This record gives sequence, structure tokens and C-alpha cells, in this order.
Amino acid sequence: MAVRGGRTVRDLRRENRAAVLQRLYFDGPLSRFSLGPATGLSSGSISNVVAELVAEGLVEEAGSVDSAGGRPRTLLRVSPHSGYIIGVDIGETRVRIELFDLALTELARVEKPLPIEGPRPGDRYDVGVVVGHVRDGIGEVMDRAGIAAERLLGVGIGVPGIVAATPEEGAVVHGQAIGWDAVPLERLLRESGHLPRSVPCFIDNGAKTLGQAEMWFGAGRGARNAVVVLLGSGVGACAVADDLRPGRALEWGHLTVRVGGRRCRCGARGCLEAYAGAEALLDRWAEAGGRPPADVDEETALTALLAAAHPGPDARGATPEPDAAALAVLEETAEYVGAGFSDLVNLLQPERILVGGWAGLMLGERFLDSARKHATAYSLSYPAEHVRIALGTLGPDAVTVGAALLPLADFFARGGRRAQPDLKEPAPAWQATLQGRGGL
Repeated sequence: MAVRGGRTVRDLRRENRAAVLQRLYFDGPLSRFSLGPATGLSSGSISNVVAELVAEGLVEEAGSVDSAGGRPRTLLRVSPHSGYIIGVDIGETRVRIELFDLALTELARVEKPLPIEGPRPGDRYDVGVVVGHVRDGIGEVMDRAGIAAERLLGVGIGVPGIVAATPEEGAVVHGQAIGWDAVPLERLLRESGHLPRSVPCFIDNGAKTLGQAEMWFGAGRGARNAVVVLLGSGVGACAVADDLRPGRALEWGHLTVRVGGRRCRCGARGCLEAYAGAEALLDRWAEAGGRPPADVDEETALTALLAAAHPGPDARGATPEPDAAALAVLEETAEYVGAGFSDLVNLLQPERILVGGWAGLMLGERFLDSARKHATAYSLSYPAEHVRIALGTLGPDAVTVGAALLPLADFFARGGRRAQPDLKEPAPAWQATLQGRGGL
């Protein structure tokens, strides 16, 4: 039966369930009375939806609250153990796999290191190695927590690069900067085991998953629109216009900031990533006469760069002179990042720009102060006056959390019903009848 706008009664029921689940998840515990104005649904619809969700074990009681003159009202919340989600971050130095319940309590974590370097730029991200790490990590976290595959709502994976959905291969990753040319990551993971066909797999850009996490639970909460920037070995960003819907991944790191400039990992010249990514920043320090520690990962080397630029007191209480090369590289990097911010300000006019990623958080507020000044100098005055540039608040592991939110968001959108990818709903009886008459 169709209703206004072409939606069916089934569609309305799903939307009502989704509205209740989302409000309980983000704002709960709430009473049935409070759910009405929070969702815009009638009291009858609230009663019916809540009864369904309680019967299915998705919603549970969470105490009570006094009411004005009546008996106490029962509070409701989404049951943390009604399903489980896995988040995977294919990062610069490691692959991180985490298993969460629906309250985002971490139940198990595995980290698989990637090679520090190789003879070719993309060797760190050897497809076989990465797929093996993800495959083994999924199995390990499930075994450690004692969670069976049928209890998973899905697996979310954040990757560096552009993700395209194809009917034949599923999610295909185009990661030019890491040497991935149309890698059919979803198919490879399915074929590797530990990811049954019944478990949905969601693969998306890592900056986009970071943006999802910061908008749902971090520094973006309450913003009407924001850009969330990821500074790691490379550079990425995500533009978000609605806190409950996925954002749009931006290849911000491959904006040209200097014509004919440094060679970027993607092969072009003058990209922002060629100046602001941690890998490039360390290379520039060495080129300027600095001495990055050898045979260590990028996080350790960036820590050494910051210590050289801003040394603390030594054992005698004296403060050594800062490394002039390190200071100059950091200041130049701040200007490039500020210029990159100005592009976001002028083009998108966001309410907030939030900086995350392990390198962004490590560079910290001192670096961000300088980048803010350059952003203001390069931006149009009106949008620059109405944007707030700040650090993200969810820490360096936020990509993993955001990746886990991909299956959770899908679960909510379907009204709390598990995906059944191989199940096709029967066509209406009239369709089969008219097909037989040649009418369709």
C-alpha cells in the first residue's frame, strides 16, 4: 500500500523505528513521553515501535524518572549487547582492528604493524599483507571476545584513497598515493575467510570515517556543517553537512599549493600532501639539514622533530637552542596548512574545521595557532570570521571508531533490522499479473 510521496506502510514503519533508535542512542535514556517530541511521532506510534524494539531485544529499560504528579516514567535505552560492530583502520604504520558493543565499549583490539619502508613507494601497503592483517585481525578480536559472526551487525573499514562501489567486485579502492590501482578490497576480504557473506562489509575513505566519528561524538557535535581534516602520513578531509548522515570525502591533500613544487606520493607536483603530510615533513627536515632518527616509524620520527624544534629543559634545567631547520620546516608547514584551510573556508564556508589524525594531534595547538593565522590571511574576511578551527577530541584512534559507525548507521537506517543481502522481497501480485498480460 502506497502513501504520500510514494512511500509504503513498510517504509513508514522502518522510518519510525529508525527515528526512535537514533534518539535513544544519541540522547537516551529517554521515557516514552519524551520520545514523542524528540521524534515527532504520536504516542500511539511510540508505544507500538517501542513494544517491537523491546520484544526484539534492541531496547531495554534503564531505570525510571519522576513525573509531574504521576507515577514514575520508565527510561529506555538501546541495549548495548543487542549487536556488535568491528572497525578497521588501514593506517600509515599499522592496521588496527577493534570490536565494539553498541555502546562503543571496546571489547577487543588487535594491531598489525606495516613495514616502515620498502624499495617502492607503495610497498608499505602491499595488498596481500593488508588483506591478511585485516582477515586475521577480524578473527582474533571475535575469538578474544567470544562473539560469533552471526552477532555482528557488520564490519567497517577506513582506507586511504577513493572508494567506488561496483556490482561485480563490491568496494574497490583507488589509492594512487599508496600504489593501489582499483584494488577490489571487499572481494579479496570475502575470499580470505572470517567475513561471511551474511556479515555486511562497509569500506570508505579514512578521513570520511574520522568525520563521522567527530560529528557524532566529538568536536563536531551540534555543528550544522563542518570539515574534518586528517593529518597523518598523508592528508585528507571530509565535508559533513548533517551529523546523522555520512559526509563527503575530499582529496584535500592533492590540492595544488605550489605550481611546479615538490613531487607528491600521487605523482603530481606541488600537492598539499607533499608539504603537510608527516612523511613529507620529515623528508623536508632532512633536506634542510636536520637529522631524523633512522629505522623508526613516522610517529617516533615526528616526535623527534617536535622535540628538536621545541626542546625542553635538560638535566641541569637549561633549555637548549631549538633546531633552526626543524623550526623553519614547521613554520613553513603551518603556512601551507593554513593556505589549505583557506581553500576550505572560501569554497565551503564551514562552521568548523576540525583537525584530527595522529600527526595533526601530535603537532597540537601550538602548530594550529600558526596555521589559523595563515588561514585568516589567505581567506575572505566574512567566512573567516565565522569559522572555528580546532583540534578533534576523539584522539588518534578515531578512524577506527568512525569505521565501526558505518555498519551502525546502516543498521539504524534500516530501522534496526539486520541486513540480508541475499534475500529478495517478492514482487507485488499485480506486477506478475500484468507482466503475464504484456502490460509491463
